[in-house]
Amino acid sequence: MVNFCAVVGCTNKAKKGDGKSFFRLPAVITHLGEKDCELSKRRQDAWLARIRRQDLKPESYATIRVCSDHFVTGRPATLYDTTHQDWAPSLSLGYNAKISDSGERCARAKKRCDRKRASVVVDVASDSSEDEKGKEVQTAVTHSDITALEEDLRKLQIMKDAVDKEVGCLQKEVQQLKSNVEEFALREDSFKGNDDKVRFYTGLSCWQLLFILLEFIETDLKHRSNLTPFQQLLLTLMRLRLNLSGQDLAYRFRVHKSTISRTFLSVIQVLYTKLQHLILWPERDVLRKTMPMDFRKHSPNCVVIIDCFEILLDRPTNLLARAQTYSSYKHHNTVKYLIGITPQGTVSFISEGWGGRVSDKHLTENCRFLDNLLPGDTVLADRGFDIKELVGSYCATLKIPAFTKGKAQLTGIEVEQTRRIANVRIHVERVIGNLRQKYSLLSGVQPIDFVTVGDEETACTLDKIVCVACALINMCDSVVPYE
Repeated sequence: MVNFCAVVGCTNKAKKGDGKSFFRLPAVITHLGEKDCELSKRRQDAWLARIRRQDLKPESYATIRVCSDHFVTGRPATLYDTTHQDWAPSLSLGYNAKISDSGERCARAKKRCDRKRASVVVDVASDSSEDEKGKEVQTAVTHSDITALEEDLRKLQIMKDAVDKEVGCLQKEVQQLKSNVEEFALREDSFKGNDDKVRFYTGLSCWQLLFILLEFIETDLKHRSNLTPFQQLLLTLMRLRLNLSGQDLAYRFRVHKSTISRTFLSVIQVLYTKLQHLILWPERDVLRKTMPMDFRKHSPNCVVIIDCFEILLDRPTNLLARAQTYSSYKHHNTVKYLIGITPQGTVSFISEGWGGRVSDKHLTENCRFLDNLLPGDTVLADRGFDIKELVGSYCATLKIPAFTKGKAQLTGIEVEQTRRIANVRIHVERVIGNLRQKYSLLSGVQPIDFVTVGDEETACTLDKIVCVACALINMCDSVVPYE
């Protein structure tokens, strides 16, 4: 294909022996980092501004050529030499590159007026010997020219004032647009000091907490040229918090969907490794020193409140897996977790995921929860946890609401005990509700890939997500009041 120069009025085309070179319009570099991308985009815009072709469309940028006649040195400078005169074409661009403003036009008009007035003085002095009629005619003609020039000067001054006013308005608008872009950009600078924005996108309470978390895991994050460590952490928390799809996040962060998926799994692994220690079983004396008032009155030996919650799962193709995960309570395939919270409202235990068909008793017996109990401990649970004997084997006590089975009604003492247990046991349901509300990914239907375990892994992706969500909940304020 023959190359033609895209500059207006330039008829050069590629011929053998003419010694002319043709250079492509600079492309936007996206694989070397954000700074190189911005610099190459700015250089492309500078070339297009110099060429001034309104008919050029983005889809034709790959075919645009500029010949060597439009460069001082005969060829363009390198990308990083931004001060070079040939960073963009500057010669013979088909228009007057220097646009004269209204101020220069006013200055030239004043000079013309001064020259006219000087000529009047010279004409009057040299023609003093002429008759009076000739002087009047010449003076009248000269005054009419001066009046016209002064009128032109006045009009140009009005035009200059209008242009200056319009330029000022445009500059203010540009600054406003820049501030708006910075405010909505998903970069670290836009989150600093903005606690409301941090809470909405991440679920954490403030910017300082997010910054501490970033510093804690930054050294373990993989280096990615198109995503900073802050953006990697942010997109992971945004997916947990808002349950955004991978394609949505790809549009927001301007990367490919597969990059979002790889980054999410990588950061979840780092968070799981670094934060799982935040879910710990506290010492008995620490529990009693910080026990809320409601528990001190009605259950001073309580160490944990337990309950189960289920997360919806895609229907497995394997028939055995489909049967093991089907929950008759949810009427859907689910993954069930046993969660335990302290009287203070922090998550102290979270089990690995089990199929939704498993009973609460079997799950409690086989998830190593009972190994944490000490003699004299009290466990609060719902009626579905028929584990009194299991807890008793560890010399601990289980408190559950009273049953009416085989009775006409509950006694007054049983009613009062059930009310007291319900008043404090409700906190575990509040924590579960807070967990689902703050990280809405857990409220959606999870893919089968999230419950598969790799050869070198000890936990599936969904177990890691649940553990990370519980650890992040522990980093925030408790839902249980101390008073």
